[in-house]
Amino acid sequence: MAEHTTEVLVGAGVLAAAIGFVVYAGQISGYAGGSATYPLEASFRSLEGVNVGSDVRLAGVKIGTVSEVTLNAETYRADTTVSLNSEIEIPDDSAIIISSEGLLGGNFVEIVPGGSPYFYAAGDQIEDTQGAVSLVSLLLKFVGGSSE
Repeated sequence: MAEHTTEVLVGAGVLAAAIGFVVYAGQISGYAGGSATYPLEASFRSLEGVNVGSDVRLAGVKIGTVSEVTLNAETYRADTTVSLNSEIEIPDDSAIIISSEGLLGGNFVEIVPGGSPYFYAAGDQIEDTQGAVSLVSLLLKFVGGSSE
């Protein structure tokens, strides 16, 4: 009988650990369990270091994710759709840029809010975009410019 009690306790501990892991993984991944979002679109010259699932941040706080990236065959730009938390309204004169977490960090999408009293609606296009800046290109320009 004591063996069965031990097995039940060990099984309960394993089950509790598995549930804790699932909850932790959901929090880390940003899964909010069906929280409402709305899409905005933007077109970038360069989307280097950003792909589907990358963070969208406002003032350093995650407010959404990149949900779709496609290459526009006519303009050769990266057409991007971001899904934002529906509780966050973005002024319609805001900019969207690709930012870096640091020299060795990854890139993310940052929204720089404007001052307009009007807000983007679901599916609107953000016109003011700034693509990724390649650190390698900057270093090559710096090194190349100093040797002349």
